[in-house]
Amino acid sequence: MNDFKNIPSIDRILKEPSIKALLDLYSHDSVVKLVQRNVDNLRNEIKLGKPTVSFKQLINNIELSANENWLIQPSPVINASGVILHTNLGRSPISNDSIKAIVNSAGAYTDLEYEPLTGKRSNRQRHVQNLINQITGSESALVVNNNAAAALLCLTGMAKGKEVIVSKGESVEIGGNFRIPDLLEQSGAKLIEVGTTNRTYLSDYQKSINENTGAILIVHTSNFKKIGFTHTPSIKELAALGNNHNIPVLNDLGSGTFIDTTMFGLISEPTVQESLEDGADLTFFSGDKLLGGPQCGIILGSQTLIDKLSKHPLARALRIDKLNLTALHSTLLHYVSNEPLSRIPIWGMISADLSDIKQRATDWLETTKIKGEVIKSNSTIGGGSLPGEVLNTYVLAIEPKTSTANKISAQLRSYETPIIARIESDQVILDARTVLPDQDNIVIRALKEITI
Repeated sequence: MNDFKNIPSIDRILKEPSIKALLDLYSHDSVVKLVQRNVDNLRNEIKLGKPTVSFKQLINNIELSANENWLIQPSPVINASGVILHTNLGRSPISNDSIKAIVNSAGAYTDLEYEPLTGKRSNRQRHVQNLINQITGSESALVVNNNAAAALLCLTGMAKGKEVIVSKGESVEIGGNFRIPDLLEQSGAKLIEVGTTNRTYLSDYQKSINENTGAILIVHTSNFKKIGFTHTPSIKELAALGNNHNIPVLNDLGSGTFIDTTMFGLISEPTVQESLEDGADLTFFSGDKLLGGPQCGIILGSQTLIDKLSKHPLARALRIDKLNLTALHSTLLHYVSNEPLSRIPIWGMISADLSDIKQRATDWLETTKIKGEVIKSNSTIGGGSLPGEVLNTYVLAIEPKTSTANKISAQLRSYETPIIARIESDQVILDARTVLPDQDNIVIRALKEITI
């Protein structure tokens, strides 16, 4: 198409078989508007003197636009990167039982805030509260939509208009430009930093306490390490200090785990139970990281404090929705039944037997006859959890023949179910640890079809 005269009419485009197929799937008005946008884009390109496209390419562009705009999103991908809690890939996949529970709740009315026996309104939190209390030993619990919301609610509810003491070494950016000082500003509390980046003492907190102190905030540095010449008071010490001055101590655990991570050769990640035992007044953490459930933020504490937060206006704005609540309830049941390692995907990955991982990677290689080798490597936890910690693993390392590692990786990402690998030393690395077992057949099919 060399000029404006050659731009095809909307009617002509709508008669193309592939566009007629779109009309069978979507409304006539939606498809016409999509076609018009693409034609307008073509007209603008001609005005700018850019190279024009063929009629075939225009039709292809319209099809691509339809896929980008109207396919159900987010779409499943296969995580072969070796990062277990991959933030960009949705962090923790939930268990099959949780998926079934969501389907059951989504397709029907539920007793979300209704008690069938009495015919009266009830609290949507009641069931998960009981399970959380049973698992952790907490007195009460409150669930909101993520841990940032949990932190905001706790700070606003406990310390709005007052001062909050935080160690300078914990006044951090958690991720995505989410910073503790900004959070405190939004909560209406005033940040009081004490100590230094690497060393903060109990006396630093003590000196900063006054009649306007609203809380002491502890922020677990879950996404980076402080090593060397460092010091931080223990939660027990800060809890005792807060108790002596009638000041609540808030502990932001970040990931939060119910399971002792040293069982798997990892460093000790502070558990939720330890925070409670050490005397923190409020403990809050994520549900979609090391807990292995849906996105949510869980707050634990005394009945008095949880009741206060539950009645705060922000609690309704930040509350968890019914589908995530259903998935969380199902996830918690895995802990109650002592089956988190076998039922929750991320704990299955963390606890996976090395020989099983090696066998799966070997099956990929032998079944596809692709040029590569199975080698030892490392998986990481990710998701702002256990920074620097790795797990031994086995990976399939693909050696490019006529292609390049970047092109092979791009082919895998473009597969019908995108496969996300990593590149090391000009090899494409597929880590079997983070690929769900029922996805092996897709990986094998993709490896048979790509060009290396």
